[in-house]
Amino acid sequence: MLWIALHLPDLPLQVFTRGLAEPGLLAVVESRPRQHVIAATAAACAQGVRSGATLTEALAVVPGLELHERDRERERHALESIANLAHRFSPRVSLDPPQTVLLEVASCLRLFGGLSRLVEQLCSRITDLGFGHSFAAAPTPLAATWLAQWQPGHLVESGRYWPGCLETLPIDVLASSGRLHPDTLALLQAIGIVVLGDLSRLPRAGLARRQATEVLQTLARASGESADPRRWHVLPERFEAALALPACVTTTEPLLFAANRLVAELSDWLDACRASLDRCCLSLACQGGNKIVIEVVATHPDPDGCRLGMLLRERLQSLSLDAPVEALRLSATDPLQRQSAPRDLFGDTVEDENAAGLLLDRLRARLGAEAVRGIQTWPDYRPEHAWRHTEPDPRPVGTGQVGTIAGGRPRPAWLLSQPRKLASIDALCLAQGPERIESGWWSGCDIRRDYYVARTPGAGLWWVFQDLDSPRDWYLHGYFG
Repeated sequence: MLWIALHLPDLPLQVFTRGLAEPGLLAVVESRPRQHVIAATAAACAQGVRSGATLTEALAVVPGLELHERDRERERHALESIANLAHRFSPRVSLDPPQTVLLEVASCLRLFGGLSRLVEQLCSRITDLGFGHSFAAAPTPLAATWLAQWQPGHLVESGRYWPGCLETLPIDVLASSGRLHPDTLALLQAIGIVVLGDLSRLPRAGLARRQATEVLQTLARASGESADPRRWHVLPERFEAALALPACVTTTEPLLFAANRLVAELSDWLDACRASLDRCCLSLACQGGNKIVIEVVATHPDPDGCRLGMLLRERLQSLSLDAPVEALRLSATDPLQRQSAPRDLFGDTVEDENAAGLLLDRLRARLGAEAVRGIQTWPDYRPEHAWRHTEPDPRPVGTGQVGTIAGGRPRPAWLLSQPRKLASIDALCLAQGPERIESGWWSGCDIRRDYYVARTPGAGLWWVFQDLDSPRDWYLHGYFG
């Protein structure tokens, strides 16, 4: 087996800061055993805020420092997001709270071109989500976790003498297993044990007599001498991700950056599930308890979240905020099975249709759904009533259906909303016609007209008619392309 450990040392801070490119002066505090700073942004550290400082000390150095109480629930959700991403690279993913995610990748190395290239792609995706991290690889999950925390970047593959790489680690790593009593660690330090190599040279019987049996068991799990079973992470059936903003936002520009982070998480989840989506919902939590809900619907299922992300950005750019925004939440349900598109030697018709659908989706997102309509024919002889608004269809229309109706009679592509009266038709050449249309008496909107296709001096084609009722005036009703 081969395990990759992803350790997120700044997770308590980054669950608050990754929503903005420049989070400013911010620190995270914890109340146990006393209220103190556990992490601070680079800007705050540059002004003298240090991890471990009391709340009074931090505010004395930076009076305008923004403080957030540590939120372990958000940290847990962040680890879930990293685990969803890890499923893109391995089906065997395990969480090691509070700040580590593990992947078993022995069976996946050839798929990604080796361990180094797999780690490179994995770390690139984590960076896109806005998380700082360290990594390491080892044949056991506990060894990989220790190396990621204390000697990041080590990629140790299986071999006869591989446990020797653990000997230089400090004995403090034993406490990270969560099972070692603090008094046992204090005892080891008191007798001069500094690194694990010193510990391995002590007689095991002597350690057992001194209540250090857990030390031996932990070392056996780390070296692979005993089993270290892990609970596998299961992908959620629906997607939901939230992002807290370090400061309230009053313009939509910072929201675009935060939305990109959430869409990247959605993309990882879709890829891990091998699914597609045709809709998602973005909720903006505003001050005062109000919410702004933006629902996006795509014409075609989106396999990677790119189209939905583009439509979300279009909606956000045209959004006006009535109150400052504190947090964002992106959710999606009912994923669709991903379909592989057929390929064609003479062009991909599915890709062309998707491109038309993308244009349609962007117009709807930018202008509003009511502003984008389709047109279909209606069984009525009167030209003004021979069409209806309908839902737009991105599929191409056959050429035989454009410009003509049944029987080959011409119809213009551009019909005027109201016929325009002509002073004279002396300059026109009547090329086709007449076509008499006499209908509508049952609705009180009856017409009696003779229609002609007329050629203008500039070689344009007009659709004109003569009203058969007195005074028998001529009108322009449409233009041919």
